[in-house]
Amino acid sequence: MDDFRTLALPEPNLAELTAQYNEIAKGIESLNGDDGRGEALFQWVEKWDEIRRDVDSWRCLTEIRFHQDTKNAEYKAAMDRRDEIDPKLTDLDVRIKKLLLAEPRREKIVDRFGEQAVALWECQVRSFDPVIESDLVEEARLMSKYNELLASASFEFQGKTTNLSGIIEFAESQDRSVRHSALSTMWSWFADNHEELDKIYDQMVKLRDQMAKKLKYDNYVQLGYQRMSRIDYTEQDVQQYRQEVIDNIVPLCTEIRRRQGELLGLDPLMYWDEPIHDPAGNPRPQGSYDHQIEQAQLMFDGMSDKLGQFFQLMRDKNLMDLQNRSGKAGGGFCSSLLQQRVPFIFANFNGTMGDVEVFTHEMGHAYQCYESISLPLVENIWPTYESCEIHSMSLEYLCWPHMENFFGDQADRFRRIHLTTSLLFLPYGVMVDHFQHEVYNHPEMTPEERNAVWTRLEAIYLPHMQFGDLPHLPGGGRWQRQRHIYMSPFYYIDYTLAQCCALQFWVRAQQDFGQALTDYEMLCSRGGTLPFQQLAKSADLKSPFAKGCLSEVAAQASKFLGL
Repeated sequence: MDDFRTLALPEPNLAELTAQYNEIAKGIESLNGDDGRGEALFQWVEKWDEIRRDVDSWRCLTEIRFHQDTKNAEYKAAMDRRDEIDPKLTDLDVRIKKLLLAEPRREKIVDRFGEQAVALWECQVRSFDPVIESDLVEEARLMSKYNELLASASFEFQGKTTNLSGIIEFAESQDRSVRHSALSTMWSWFADNHEELDKIYDQMVKLRDQMAKKLKYDNYVQLGYQRMSRIDYTEQDVQQYRQEVIDNIVPLCTEIRRRQGELLGLDPLMYWDEPIHDPAGNPRPQGSYDHQIEQAQLMFDGMSDKLGQFFQLMRDKNLMDLQNRSGKAGGGFCSSLLQQRVPFIFANFNGTMGDVEVFTHEMGHAYQCYESISLPLVENIWPTYESCEIHSMSLEYLCWPHMENFFGDQADRFRRIHLTTSLLFLPYGVMVDHFQHEVYNHPEMTPEERNAVWTRLEAIYLPHMQFGDLPHLPGGGRWQRQRHIYMSPFYYIDYTLAQCCALQFWVRAQQDFGQALTDYEMLCSRGGTLPFQQLAKSADLKSPFAKGCLSEVAAQASKFLGL
């Protein structure tokens, strides 16, 4: 692949693909356990893996193109076709996985490729059956509908036409009245569209609960954990972790907000003040977009030869789409083109310090993917979600020594605010997860009841929060802007689990940056070959489920911030 911008991949022919899978299935079954060392079995597995790389590259490219321009009818039609055939592709894969999970094949696969891939296959087998195929198509349709609705949001603000990503620039203005007005404008849109947002989510919740029941689970919480491939921790572990956050982090965050109010001379500190952490306002990246990319190259060159060469590759092949524009889907993510052996990152720069945070975050994902993309088996390339976020969040901290490249003499303020906002995120991230457990344990709840749950949880996790006269928020509607709640159920606490690990990398980097970077690069090279807690242990990181992990993090952070 020379240039991502010109890359085109053909849509798989389902009939031909089915024939290829049938050939592989028959080949595996014909061995009948007689292949002593498993070499013939491994040849079939490798053929299957190459086909999956081809299909996955097409899937990801289709999704990327749609996100790049949600108004493009051709991209939308391609995304709809992908959503329609996705369950059929899953069915084909599950058939092969079931064959490979049968003994003695399973034992041979574990010996050759490791236990983790097999554990992931077992999760997928337990979370899919053709009986839910039409439900999965409908779920994808609803997710696209939510994405399109949010992408359609358009605001005329201070003489500028902007969208949900762009208006955040004004929400971080040093002028308090501008912040208030920007957020009032944004949340008015959510208030005006809350009925449609409620309808979409209500359909999603009931649909997901229906899928769980069809697969003989008690509720979607159980199915959701399988779909998230949570292998080495349970719902009970998560509950214990949430309590650790309440006990150790919520009081720290309340103190952070108290001091923030004092520094800003504001009593009370309101929701629209929270993005501003000192009287000078939040630092913003300096220079044009092209200048920032050049500074990023200097940064990665200065960190290590491998990182510098990798970023040059990302630039040369145009594997980044970072600038905000009309019609582009919101948010940021990292994807991959497995057959082409490269990652891709997507973001929406809006001129705030968040641009640098999102950029270094997604580059962490991309670097890990690139380091492990040639490992055998698709399952070994990406770790499970909470492990993925260790790589992304840790790189944010490892880039700290180079923040002068972006912020000049404001770099120290950036570092302080970055750590502060990371800590403040932990209770919110855990609350999003708690909310989803409540919703899927009680799928019969009305929209009003869901909002009441959110309001109750805000009092526990965000006791300092004050919305004043802003629309939509006092009634418990803030969750509707959180895309993960709609698009990726239960994918959110992962960020907080990883943050606990990333903060340990931060502490290590203060003491010995070279060792921290070496440990980080080694962790990236392991890809997804181990489950979450084992990956953390392999980098000498304490599991977030270990007692006292958060108290230690809180103590170190308090010391740095002078609290």
